[in-house]
Amino acid sequence: MASQLDGAGQMKMVTLDEALIHLQRVHAIVERYGIAVRNQQETGSFRMQITRAATPLVGMLKSNFGQIADLVSALILASTRGGGEQAKLRALREYVAQVRTQLEIATTKVKEKHGLSDQSPAPPR
Repeated sequence: MASQLDGAGQMKMVTLDEALIHLQRVHAIVERYGIAVRNQQETGSFRMQITRAATPLVGMLKSNFGQIADLVSALILASTRGGGEQAKLRALREYVAQVRTQLEIATTKVKEKHGLSDQSPAPPR
């Protein structure tokens, strides 16, 4: 049995797909930050890169997925905090993993909530 989504479900799925693309970009920046930390290079520019990449994600998710948007905001906040580079890197990686997990859960819930069955009722005999 194949299923489709209603209009609201389709819009939410588009939002979630775009959010996943943005998150992949944030993840790439976090991993480059990790390489810079490991090689003991300058890491000051990564804070702004993470902020610039993640801020549109907050705006995109705020209307339908507020809790995930709050998690992305916490990721941005963690990138601006002081402290050890290793601790900051661990926190950023953890936030990226949490956001990815929440996006996957939201995708599953949207499919369950907004799914339409392709099967039409059988004609009466």
